Amino acid sequence: MQQRKRITMHDHAAEAALFRRRAMFTFICVVILLLTLVGNLYHLQITSYKDYATRSNDNRIRVVPLPPSRGLIYDRNGKLLAENQPFYSLEVIPEKVKDMGTMLNELNKVIPLSDDERQNFTEALKFHRRFKPLTLKSHLTEQELAAFSVNQYRFDGVSIEAGLNRYYPYGELLTHVLGYVGRINNRDQKALELSGDWPDYAATNDIGKQGVEKFYESLLHGKPGHLEEEVNNLGRHIRTLKVEAPEPGQDIYLTIDLALQQKAMELLAGRRGSIVAIDPRDGGILAMASSPSYDPNQFVHGISAKAYSDLLNSRSRPLINRATQGQYAPASTVKPFLALMGLEDGIVNEKTRVWDPGFWQIPGVERKYRDWKRWGHGWVDVYGAIINSCDTYFYDLAYKSGVDRISSFMDQFGFGENTGVDIYEESPGNMPSRDWKRLRYNQPWYIGDTISVGIGQGYWTTTPLQLATAVTILANKGRRLPPHLLKSIKDSTSMIDSPVEERAPLELKNPHHWEVIADAMRQTALKSRFSDASYSAAMKTGTGQVFSVAEDAKYDADTIDEHLRDNALIVAYAPFENPKIVLTVILENAGWGGQNAGPVARAMMDEYLLRDKWELTHAQP
Repeated sequence: MQQRKRITMHDHAAEAALFRRRAMFTFICVVILLLTLVGNLYHLQITSYKDYATRSNDNRIRVVPLPPSRGLIYDRNGKLLAENQPFYSLEVIPEKVKDMGTMLNELNKVIPLSDDERQNFTEALKFHRRFKPLTLKSHLTEQELAAFSVNQYRFDGVSIEAGLNRYYPYGELLTHVLGYVGRINNRDQKALELSGDWPDYAATNDIGKQGVEKFYESLLHGKPGHLEEEVNNLGRHIRTLKVEAPEPGQDIYLTIDLALQQKAMELLAGRRGSIVAIDPRDGGILAMASSPSYDPNQFVHGISAKAYSDLLNSRSRPLINRATQGQYAPASTVKPFLALMGLEDGIVNEKTRVWDPGFWQIPGVERKYRDWKRWGHGWVDVYGAIINSCDTYFYDLAYKSGVDRISSFMDQFGFGENTGVDIYEESPGNMPSRDWKRLRYNQPWYIGDTISVGIGQGYWTTTPLQLATAVTILANKGRRLPPHLLKSIKDSTSMIDSPVEERAPLELKNPHHWEVIADAMRQTALKSRFSDASYSAAMKTGTGQVFSVAEDAKYDADTIDEHLRDNALIVAYAPFENPKIVLTVILENAGWGGQNAGPVARAMMDEYLLRDKWELTHAQP
């Protein structure tokens, strides 16, 4: 049977409706996609334009910080104490060197390279971009610089780059005043981050570590500049777009008198001790010597572990600034202060006399406190007590005054507290009291402790600068000027003197007592080292015990170890009528104060006060 062909009838209306729905859906999708595209373009080009432009520039423009030159340091007369010297280093651009091993071997024939230098360079090369320069050898000598300059044509990709490093031309002479700069370490970085100053050190490797360099870091460092350069996607330099020059640090002038500082170190001659000189008219420190010292330049480039260990473990302790950190018994140098206290409190007057048979006893106690003069001074008044340094007089005065009064009176002269000098390395010394002993040793205060304090011994300790500051108050008859090192600041436009913040004066109930003490010290000088001086002076010597001698024993320097011998001290000021210099000298384990420290003080005074006369006498015709 023949099959019939099936005929399908199309519903054109339904198909047209379906087409329209699909077309509408497609159109809506296209519109949505176009709107999304337009929205994204709006977001990129308008809403987020600044953000993406900044990102683009960050990738295209590199900001390179430029280090500022550090401010210079001068003495009061304009003599340069700390400068910036150029240094030269050997730089290598790795991609320009065909064979690094061969280049290093050939270069070693021109400039000797140590095994450490080659190894450090090879290690650093592994993590270094090949188109950037890498330091091979730093701080070239003049001979190395000349040798490479002649042969530079042989070494593609190797060049010499210059920089500036801190340099101290007088070496160990001013180490404990100036301090030094050194590499920024993790502790320095954390401190800078906390203070918000870290961005200013982006281009700097060094920072002040001690002394004036550290205290006035904010003045000396300056402000960094920057260079904007265009780079490609690999970070290669294309061109320089902008340069903003760094702002150099400010130059500072110190109160230090270089010639007097040199004289102080010359007189110390490597002995352990300190000399401090202050101008009492403004509190400026003229000299602050601590011996032994060390060369700060070795810290600038990075001191070796062995050299630092030698300094750290030395028995002479050269790292300690003896002028501000050395703590010594003031001994008889504080007797003028004690006498002034006795006069003020009415315990003694100018005519009060004390019998000195060579010893003194606490009433009802058998122990004898010996005078330095074993047979005694006889009847002694306040003048004789200071001139002859009579211990018995001051034993009696201390007993009658008591430690509470001694402590409170001496606080007014700054004993037992920091002087406020403008360096961080300072110790306060110790002005003992009942409370101090209880807190320190959990022991009561005994009357015997007071007797020792009455001659500047026992628990009483002071620094040379602290003692000089106290004597300055005596010389100024109560005027109190804190010691300082900064004299003036110089920027690009002017010289600005540093203000002196004078403290409230020490006022006595009877100002005549200043004259009594001053006259006693003047007579002491006339009787001793300054008897033939062409200027008038006032002084007081001291011999500080390092260890206690038994009651009936005799001190013999020849039979004890050198480090247990007495310290020699002297304080002085001159001219007497109008003081221009106050001086403290402390020589460790040198023995008798007047005999050993006296000549040093006289030489220092002559150097400072007779300088103009000497120059006039020796002037060229």
